[in-house]
Amino acid sequence: MTYLETTKDVYKEAAENPNVGLCCTITPIWQLPGLDIPVKMQQMNYGCGSTVHPRDLVNHPKILYVGVGGGMELLQFAYFSRQQGGVIGVDVVEEMITACKENFVEAEKLNPWFRREFVEVKKGDALQLPVDDNSIDVAAQNCLFNIFKQEELAQALNEMYRVLKPRGRLVMSDPTCETAMPDSLRNDERLRALCLSGSLPLWEYIKMITDAGFGTVEVRAKRPYRILDPKNYDTDKLIYIESVEVCAIKDPMPADGPCVFTGKTAIYFGSEECFDDNKGHVLLPNQPLAVCDKTAGALALLKRDDIFISDSTWFYDGGGCC
Repeated sequence: MTYLETTKDVYKEAAENPNVGLCCTITPIWQLPGLDIPVKMQQMNYGCGSTVHPRDLVNHPKILYVGVGGGMELLQFAYFSRQQGGVIGVDVVEEMITACKENFVEAEKLNPWFRREFVEVKKGDALQLPVDDNSIDVAAQNCLFNIFKQEELAQALNEMYRVLKPRGRLVMSDPTCETAMPDSLRNDERLRALCLSGSLPLWEYIKMITDAGFGTVEVRAKRPYRILDPKNYDTDKLIYIESVEVCAIKDPMPADGPCVFTGKTAIYFGSEECFDDNKGHVLLPNQPLAVCDKTAGALALLKRDDIFISDSTWFYDGGGCC
C-alpha cells in the first residue's frame, strides 16, 4: 500500500467517524455575522490553521478548495462568494465528499443566506485538478500538501498555479519543521497521512512554491503545532513542528527573484525628508514600511546608521514595498 492509499484510508475513516483530534486546529474559527457552522463540520475540521482571510475574498471571487474535509472552509468561502458554483471543492475520497454534502444540508437549515448550489463538490485529485486553466481567483488547501512527497508536492503546486488567474492567490496552511526528520518517521505512511512526518523546513517549502512560478509569497502566521518525542515516536531527539499560513500570488516573477514577505520592517530615522533607494522603495521618517526579505537584504548592505530593519516576525498583514 502506498502512502497515498494510506491517506485515503485514514480520511475515509475520518469521514465516516469524525475524529476531533485528527488534526490540531490552533486558529480560532472565524465568527462572522450571520454565519452558523454545524457542529459536525467543526468536528471534521481537519486542518492546522485557516485559509479563510476576508482581504482575499472581495468582489465575489471564484474559489477552489482542495481536500474538502467536513466542508467548514467551503461554507466560510461561500459566505464571501454567494453565487451558484462560486466555490469548488475537490476531494479524492468519496466518503468525505458524501459527508461534506450531508453537512451542507444542515448548514442550509442554519444559515438563511446559504444555498447548496453555491458550492460544487467534485471528485478529483490535487495532482490533476478537474478545473480549467486561469479560472480561479483564490485557491486554498489546509494541511493536505504536507502529506505529499516532494515530487507530488511540486505537481500539486504546479496544478494550483495552472488553474489560478493572473494575480490569483493560493492560500495554504501546512506543518513545517526545521529539525531533520528521521527516515523512519518520514517514510512512515500513517504518520505522513496524519500530517506529522511529511513536514518540510520552511525555506524549502517556500522554494517549492516559488519554483512553481509564484512571484510573491506572504508568510502570514507561524505557530506551534506538535511535538514528536522519543517516548512516543521512533526518534532519538525531540522534534518541534510548527504550522505556517502562507499566501502565494501568481505575480510575474521579478528578474531578481521572488518577493518573500516574512514580517520584516524598515524604519528610516534620518534628517532628510525621506530615503529613496531609487528601486521603488521610499522610506518616510519614522514610518515603518513592510519590506520583503530581498529588499531588507539590499537595504542592510547599504550599512546606513539611519535605517533600522527588524527581524522576521513571521506575520505579514499586507502593504509594503512591492
